[in-house]
Amino acid sequence: MPDPPSRLTVLSGPAGVGKSSIVAYLREHHPNIWHSVSVTTRPRRPGEVEGVDRYFVDSETFAAMVRDGRLLEHAHYAGNWYGTPRQPVEERLAAGEPVLLEIEIQGARQVRALMPAALLVFLKPPSWEELERRLRGRGTEPPDVVQRRLDTARIELAAEDEFDEVVVNTSVADAAEAIARFVDPR
Repeated sequence: MPDPPSRLTVLSGPAGVGKSSIVAYLREHHPNIWHSVSVTTRPRRPGEVEGVDRYFVDSETFAAMVRDGRLLEHAHYAGNWYGTPRQPVEERLAAGEPVLLEIEIQGARQVRALMPAALLVFLKPPSWEELERRLRGRGTEPPDVVQRRLDTARIELAAEDEFDEVVVNTSVADAAEAIARFVDPR
């Protein structure tokens, strides 16, 4: 019996919920799942690697990518632009590989409109208090940015019903394994 065709899976949820930690786990434990690397105008955080964690570009380059149709989706979030390069995603899907996008909720909505067969997975925190603790505890952003992310997170948590599946991140390993089963159910 042939393998089922690959499906695009979108992982989304509020900032601080652990999306990056989930993706790091999946890269290590499920290398068969291809993870799209986003492009952003936000500054690189300590330890982030160009082309592995994100592609870091200036606003002019990002605007040209939007104008030229080189992004599958894009969103403005917490004062910066984020987007998914279109060509690598389309190439991996055409090759039959399981593809995972880790994107903001605005972007997930755009992907749903363009690719209705995509599976949208919402990652949520075990509690509001835990989400706030994670965001404040990162220490990677100034307090005003953290507060903007918290304000946005309250709105984003209300979008849970727009998603096909919901995973509560009480443990990175457990949440990542649940997501891996959605991405590549073989």
